[in-house]
Amino acid sequence: MTPSPAVLDGIDAVFRDRVASGTAPSSVWGVFDRTGLVASGGHGDRGDGRAPDADTVYRIASCTKSVTAATLLTLVADGLVDLDAPITDAVPAFAAVELPSSDAPVPTLRMLLTMSGGLPTDDPWADRQESMGDDDLDAVLRAGLLFDSVPGTRFAYSNTGYALLGRAVARAAGTSFPQAATDRVLRPLGLTDTVFSAAEAHGHVVTGQRDDDGVWTPQPMTGPGAFSAIGGLFSTVRDLSRWARHLASASSAVPEAGPLSPADRRTMQQAMRVVPPSVVPGSARATAYGFGLFVEQDARSGEIVSHSGGYPGFSAHMRWSTELGLGVVAFENATQAKVSVAADRAFDALLAEALAERPAGSTATGAGSQPAIGVQRTLDATRAARTSVSALLRAWASDEVDDREAADLGAAVCTPNVPLDRPWSSRRRALLQAVHAVGADLGAEPVEEHSGVPSQLWWWLPGSAGRLRVEIRLAPLAAGRVQTLVVTAEPAER
Repeated sequence: MTPSPAVLDGIDAVFRDRVASGTAPSSVWGVFDRTGLVASGGHGDRGDGRAPDADTVYRIASCTKSVTAATLLTLVADGLVDLDAPITDAVPAFAAVELPSSDAPVPTLRMLLTMSGGLPTDDPWADRQESMGDDDLDAVLRAGLLFDSVPGTRFAYSNTGYALLGRAVARAAGTSFPQAATDRVLRPLGLTDTVFSAAEAHGHVVTGQRDDDGVWTPQPMTGPGAFSAIGGLFSTVRDLSRWARHLASASSAVPEAGPLSPADRRTMQQAMRVVPPSVVPGSARATAYGFGLFVEQDARSGEIVSHSGGYPGFSAHMRWSTELGLGVVAFENATQAKVSVAADRAFDALLAEALAERPAGSTATGAGSQPAIGVQRTLDATRAARTSVSALLRAWASDEVDDREAADLGAAVCTPNVPLDRPWSSRRRALLQAVHAVGADLGAEPVEEHSGVPSQLWWWLPGSAGRLRVEIRLAPLAAGRVQTLVVTAEPAER
């Protein structure tokens, strides 16, 4: 599913225009699919008179959180961490924090992973705490924290929560958080250009900038510390695309091998905590938070996974479709540049083209070229049921079949609730009326076909005066029996 040159040219223009309009001194982007990075481009001056490319190093800020979550899950897999343990087990100083109510639980690692630890959103403050030492963080905890909600009850994006997770990782791994993340996740995947300090970087490191009334002011680089788990990584378009592709592959029929199992990677990309609309104003999709990743539900393509990153001087975004394995990463070096806006536009263009090219009958559940993992048997059963229902409808329309035989044929395809919900004879009369109303050809191939989930399918048959819509939904029985059968006439507009 390679993007067309026209779409890629349009994407490049989006980022070129941002530099031209003064949004950031430099802007770089990449598009990837299941085979790897398929296209990239860069504009502006990365600081040495050259435009950035796929190997130019930027800070990726909160895109780091997915690596933090993955590192923690490797420790869970090794039996060294319990996600439902209170954070006080790993960070004893948290015991000094006064909880918001007498019956409030101490936040667990799982609550902190899903941004439901009850702590307030803290981007402006936390983004400048990376170099804080562990002793300093302990002093912050002993001085007390505020809560916006009882832990475990609501979503609130908390960097402090992820700093605490970094401490939990370090304690369980017996080393620093940066070293644990590097050893357990980054190096096993060959992400050698993804590092926790500018000194470790192999390529050109871009300097972050702040717009001071039309003048770009360089921002200082912070070093690793107690808050590195919230956003301390530097990376490249090539490396971050590789990371995103690896995560997306967990939902494919052939997941990539890696330090984290496909099952755990799929867990990271599941909706765990609903994100209120006020957090994502203007979003057309329902949004939730998983483990270090945002998860959006798209009616056409299933889950869309993403995360943004914002640090003083930098903006980053990564976004992909778990079903298609198609995605975008983008970086800019300006405070509050919000490169996510451009990345969203780029991704929507990719998605629109990919969906337009899908074969008839392809769905968000994997009925296309690469079925979603774990549902092939259901997809096969649904396709077989469509064939059986098509034969049933043709038989019902035949004058040679009486009502008793029609009922027997229906019972062989459908579950017993179907005639109880509406008698066979009534269903047959309604079918004949619908066929007559639109002049439907019950022997024709469908003119269109869709599905919302693997066990559901609806299709249209052509008619001389409109078309006939047929919908089926299977019961959860291995035999693949139809529990819902709806036939509707859709007359053509006159």
